[in-house]
Amino acid sequence: MPTPTYNCIATTTVSGTSTNSVLFDSIPSTYTDLVLVVNSSKTTGSVVNIYLRFNGDSGTNYSATAVYGTGSVAGSFRETTTIWGIAGNQTTGMSNTICHIMNYANTTTYKTFLRRNNVPDDSTSAGVALWRNTAAINQVEVLLTVSNFFTAGSILSLYGIKAEAV
Repeated sequence: MPTPTYNCIATTTVSGTSTNSVLFDSIPSTYTDLVLVVNSSKTTGSVVNIYLRFNGDSGTNYSATAVYGTGSVAGSFRETTTIWGIAGNQTTGMSNTICHIMNYANTTTYKTFLRRNNVPDDSTSAGVALWRNTAAINQVEVLLTVSNFFTAGSILSLYGIKAEAV
């Protein structure tokens, strides 16, 4: 039987209503890429962004570009020198965000992640973000802004992708 390509590193199911940050740490460097899957909703209010922060770096070392559509409006945006990378949007309805963090263990290049986000009652978006740091990623933090919280039952999973021998 072949070895699975995606291996679950860790899964967190939010149990309360006061969590606005989930941390995946001690990430092994034995994979080629990481995939983060967030199936979540937030407790109250309007649409907010879901952010990623690597290795605890809260300096202005991130940038992002994305396109989005709401069914009636399409647009794009670009942000530079931010304190986190944008992973997607979150509303009070359930949404799905998938981030593919490429070449995360390499220590000679900046880190890039591609992301897709689907918010059924709001929008769909796709984008790319950059962390301007050559350190291997050993910690991924998923955040909502202050005063916004994941609902109980939100599930966040981090997978490692193993290269298949050819």
